[in-house]
Amino acid sequence: MPLRADGFEPSAYAIPPLGPMARARLCHRATEAGPDRAPSRTLVVSARMCDVTEDATTYPARRILVAEDEALIRLDLVELLAEQGMTVVGQAANGEEAVSMARELTPDVVVMDVKMPKLDGISAAEIIAKERIAPVVILTAFSQRELVERASEAGAMAYVVKPFDASDVVPAIEIAAARFAQIVAVEAEVSDLEERLASRKAVDQAKGLLQESLGLSEAEAFRWIQKTAMDLRKSMREVADGVIDHHKSGKGGRPKV
Repeated sequence: MPLRADGFEPSAYAIPPLGPMARARLCHRATEAGPDRAPSRTLVVSARMCDVTEDATTYPARRILVAEDEALIRLDLVELLAEQGMTVVGQAANGEEAVSMARELTPDVVVMDVKMPKLDGISAAEIIAKERIAPVVILTAFSQRELVERASEAGAMAYVVKPFDASDVVPAIEIAAARFAQIVAVEAEVSDLEERLASRKAVDQAKGLLQESLGLSEAEAFRWIQKTAMDLRKSMREVADGVIDHHKSGKGGRPKV
């Protein structure tokens, strides 16, 4: 199955492609997601998807770990992030350093090159994602399906193709951070590994259905599930199952769970 035009990896729980307005809301309101949950797909972020025109004050001052073996590119990236109001808490020149510094510094987001010595970026991303340290944004000079799939399987939340500028990197960071927070929120409800996976898939599928039926952005759909769960004193998995059942029944309008 080929990649969709919006860059999402194919999945049985794929979210429907976003329209222009929904995409704009997602890019510019990613930070409103709160303690949200992230789907297990990698998003390719570029200026074509998110046209960033606001100044750096639009985005929170996130703490970023930069991992890039080429010194000039690393320095350019650090400068770019600083200009956007973000704080670079560490700089790593290889994958092993990136993992070690991520564990020590616990940044908000790790921005990491895909090809680095000692430990490549995707392998390092897999360790960081598995330990739930921080979301990872992968930098690459190539936009290939195989790379997207490997990055997604490793747990990377987004990747950006070189050459890049602030309109590419900043939205990728914000979306990755919001989605990572979503994963943490859903997984916090259950301790069993299999139940966590099932919950994530159910919430992911329910978000897609809410986006399609109510015209919500991904972040808005998650907030609807989260708020409904709180109001009804239910788990997000129960609410998600209710949304899915409502859709299967063929009923229109806002789901009743």
